Amino acid sequence: MTSQVSSPAEQADGAVVGEQRKAADVKDVRRLDRVIIRFAGDSGDGMQLTGDRFTSETASFGNDLSTLPNFPAEIRAPAGTLPGVSSFQLHFADHDILTPGDAPNVLVAMNPAALKANIGDLPRGAEIIVNTDEFTRRAMQKVGYETNPLEDGSLDGYQLHPVPLTTLTVEALKDFHLTRKEAERSKNMFALGLLSWMYHRPTEGTEKFLKSKFAKKPDIAAANIAAFRAGWNFGETTEDFAVSYEVAPAAKAFPVGTYRNISGNLALAYGLIAASKQADLPLFLGSYPITPASDILHELSKHKNFGVRTFQAEDEIAGIGAALGAAFGGSLAVTTTSGPGVALKSETIGLAVSLELPLLIVDIQRGGPSTGLPTKTEQADLLQAMFGRNGEAPVPVVAPRTPADCFDAALEAARIALTYRTPVFLLSDGYLANGSEPWRIPELDELPDLTVQFAQGPNHTLDDGTETFWPYKRDPQTLARPWAIPGTPGLEHRIGGIEKQDGTGNISYDPANHDLMVRTRQAKVDGIDVPDIEVDDPADAKLLVLGWGSTYGPITAAVRRLRKDGGRIAQAHLRHVNPFPRNLGAVLARYDKVVIPEMNLGQLATLIRAKYLVDAHSYNQVNGMPFKAEQLATALKEAIDD
Repeated sequence: MTSQVSSPAEQADGAVVGEQRKAADVKDVRRLDRVIIRFAGDSGDGMQLTGDRFTSETASFGNDLSTLPNFPAEIRAPAGTLPGVSSFQLHFADHDILTPGDAPNVLVAMNPAALKANIGDLPRGAEIIVNTDEFTRRAMQKVGYETNPLEDGSLDGYQLHPVPLTTLTVEALKDFHLTRKEAERSKNMFALGLLSWMYHRPTEGTEKFLKSKFAKKPDIAAANIAAFRAGWNFGETTEDFAVSYEVAPAAKAFPVGTYRNISGNLALAYGLIAASKQADLPLFLGSYPITPASDILHELSKHKNFGVRTFQAEDEIAGIGAALGAAFGGSLAVTTTSGPGVALKSETIGLAVSLELPLLIVDIQRGGPSTGLPTKTEQADLLQAMFGRNGEAPVPVVAPRTPADCFDAALEAARIALTYRTPVFLLSDGYLANGSEPWRIPELDELPDLTVQFAQGPNHTLDDGTETFWPYKRDPQTLARPWAIPGTPGLEHRIGGIEKQDGTGNISYDPANHDLMVRTRQAKVDGIDVPDIEVDDPADAKLLVLGWGSTYGPITAAVRRLRKDGGRIAQAHLRHVNPFPRNLGAVLARYDKVVIPEMNLGQLATLIRAKYLVDAHSYNQVNGMPFKAEQLATALKEAIDD
């Protein structure tokens, strides 16, 4: 879904929104600058779909937004249990925001487990909408409620809205000749309709989506639309909801352009397609499904019309082996995975280093070790990306900072791989992969030129005057070797994992040659042209907070809070983790104290200390969730005051 934000007044005053404001004639409408909503229920209650639809309509309305899906790893976790709770949090505002929010203003709880799992995150005074039909004695006992929390006074500090969502949904669909079980499945659409009324969200997009999703089952589509409308009408007519809310479009937050809501994995897939078109190379993805990277495979498989070939291999090793073969054949080659898959791919990554072929290794990090927490986020693969191979096998590392930035990071990783003939790690994570935000669709002339020149003929003259092709004769600026397409007459050459002789590429066990090749490969990575790191320091601070990857949003939000209260703090964020920007050492030396927040046990801090001999202070979290802005603000204030 795309939207134009060049004229937000037209959006706010359009026919759709004007029609929806009819409730304002009879109920109070309050204006808010931002709202945080969390939908929570069983993994089979459709909370991710509900949140996604609310997000899409919010994006089309023109609000800035950030989302945080959170769901179990099991395909169908035990119903009604705490481990089986699935949630979707959305933060939307009339101004620039950076995180999904720390604490929800509104919780929609579809059952007792959803209430108990999420109540601890709510501030006092928050609104709670609960599906009272699910608060049976058995359901409450399953999660440890000895008394009914809706009746025992434990929720007196909140604005409680008890709603029999299941009963109302079944009643609304009584003329559709559905079984009760089939009708109950639409209760998430009833909840979506109610929340859409509460916050004046557009409705046409959701109804169009439902018609499309259930095009082959028109009766189911009609039932879901009826449930959605019933939820809207319930909000408008019930006395329990005396107030609705408006959050205006974020006119000043966005430059003029065409926007759409986008998740990190979708942005990454689009970035890879754009890179292949800008390089004029076919895109090949060799992959094995793994959470949370599989969505990239799913998306790229839809785009054969752009010259994309996707290969779902039988295992991780086969996936990267096929990708490396495609790179040898002249494709922009990609393999996608998460932490456990990187471990399996490590030998072939080392082979790519030795062959010096362009290859993108996309690692969507998740909680570990081993299979760990498949659906939770972490940043703990950095040292694996840096050093997780035998021998000296340096690989550049690029890390996006936001979901939308995954598009640009994919283009940058492709630039480095193609220019320097090297495998490149792109380190995203589950928070970026599944989260979403508005993204301005770039114009074609804004995209970088990634075209490459394949080897065309002999490039070396022997002492006897014979012209020949040397596969490891390097570009003097980039140290990249020529890229020769197999089958090109005169460019026959040897490849393999055994050490090569400098220039000729012949097998060599000579100690001096091995030393030269190892140092040359390292020098090639060290010499990659990356932009200087930019420092945001408006007040000549003594403390620098340095981050990388997905911590950008929480760090920036925390820094804004501290500066609003008069705190003097500088901020810098790394996209290129290997090699580091050339000015990073000078930047670090300007500050008395450096704090590095990471969702690991201090991996970037370890690298910074080792390279720059800076006493960088590490602030860590490894609970499978992103940092909260208030949490970071508190820690950084203590560092300032210390």
